[in-house]
Amino acid sequence: MKITKIGLSACAVAALLTGTAACTDQAGGTAERATQAITTACANGTYTWFNVDAREVLTGVAEPQKLGKGGGALTHRLSRLHTPVTAVTFEDGPRVDAKATLRSLATHIGDTDAAEGDVGFADVHRPGPALRSRTTSVDGAGTFVDFAWVRQVTADFRYTCGDGKRAVGRATGWTTDGSGVVECSTPITNAKEGEAAVAAARTACAPDSPAARAKKA
Repeated sequence: MKITKIGLSACAVAALLTGTAACTDQAGGTAERATQAITTACANGTYTWFNVDAREVLTGVAEPQKLGKGGGALTHRLSRLHTPVTAVTFEDGPRVDAKATLRSLATHIGDTDAAEGDVGFADVHRPGPALRSRTTSVDGAGTFVDFAWVRQVTADFRYTCGDGKRAVGRATGWTTDGSGVVECSTPITNAKEGEAAVAAARTACAPDSPAARAKKA
């Protein structure tokens, strides 16, 4: 028996690397002027994206919990494995606006809501998702592993300004976070390499358990 409960929530993102020291000024207005200068200096440009990598990444996993006939509530707390962040870093050329860069990435991967800023994908001031306290119950016997994950996206970009100058860098963000449960003694059917459920089984279940030995679909 495989039991998976997915709960999606709005994205949350962590603050990291705006690319300009002027943004640390506490006088007020300096960061805005710096952003305006960047926009003016590199306006009307176009993005080219390559090396796009989108995958499910475990953010937390609980110790296996054994339940008898009839199942019950899963009470083991999740331990954090990864804290997702949003980052825009530059290798060469002028520093362009980080939010505009992330919205362009969202458009490239086909996430309309993120591209329009509705789910915080481009908000560099939000923290990563907390490992939520939640009550999950299963109705059968077995050894169960509770886990949490995000869909993380990383890509390299080249931005060509309207005047021909070019900026080169990398953007990282994430679009959804969710949770699930795997049962260690049950094979994961139609398993795909990189799925959060497979990673959770390999992380917490016994190495020789059917779930941990999931084969690619």
